Amino acid sequence: MLQPPMTKVRKAVIPAAGLGTRFLPATKAQPKEMLPLLDKPAIQYVIEEAVRVGITDILIITGRGKRSIEDHFDRSIELEHFLESRGKFDELKQVREITDMASIHYIRQRDPLGLGHAVAVAEEHVGDEPFAVLLGDDIMTESNPLLAEMLRVHDRYGRSVLAAMEVSRDDVSLYGCIEPEFVEERLARVISIVEKPTPENAPSNLAAIGRYVLTPEVFGALRHLEPGVGGEVQLTDAINALAQEQAVYAHVFEGGRFDIGNKLDYVKATIEIAIDREDLGKDLKRWLADLVERKKLM
Repeated sequence: MLQPPMTKVRKAVIPAAGLGTRFLPATKAQPKEMLPLLDKPAIQYVIEEAVRVGITDILIITGRGKRSIEDHFDRSIELEHFLESRGKFDELKQVREITDMASIHYIRQRDPLGLGHAVAVAEEHVGDEPFAVLLGDDIMTESNPLLAEMLRVHDRYGRSVLAAMEVSRDDVSLYGCIEPEFVEERLARVISIVEKPTPENAPSNLAAIGRYVLTPEVFGALRHLEPGVGGEVQLTDAINALAQEQAVYAHVFEGGRFDIGNKLDYVKATIEIAIDREDLGKDLKRWLADLVERKKLM
């Protein structure tokens, strides 16, 4: 695994105000970000990803009904006392690490006006410095160096960097789609980017996914935006405006990413994380192999 970069980026923003309608009814009474992948909520994996590259100032954009996110990362004196009194020191260490791994702040997005609006809410906290945006629906495997690589690109050029991956033409309408001008094998300058184009109007099949390293000029672009696709303020539109004024780069990667807003990817992510665990992997591989054989006979 690549070593974390010595980055100038100190802060990360995690938008977490969405309603999670793709996972109803599970998200009727709990935030989608708190859905567990094994024994940790999804949002904890995202924060751990930021911490691994040295970003420990985290702002989570929340909304109504998201209080359990704050409770999860807060101290639980009663639980810690219970675990200590019962001699459960391994569990106590895990619980305390959740609280201590980063400085986590919260602000509410009062109205669900889109991802661009959620990022704009972070302006006062971020200030005049570059920052990362990590979407909670995209979970990266621990071995995936994507964020570290993006930070290296930003440190080299001093400009915004998007994570990008190739998707099928049938799926381009689900993403922000990039018109690229490649400057290296896996690095392209963004000529333009359009939100959720039809397959016939897409400039390429290169899609932006939920990792961004942005310069503070994006806030100026967001302030002048009108609502776009879906009547929402789109971060894609702000990045497109920024790309007309200064270089914006797309770092192309493959693999190691799961869209856990998609039910199949949620199951895949759970299985892959479990297989990589020392306490679960061996038995799970054996069980999966047995399951496949049994299903062949049915």
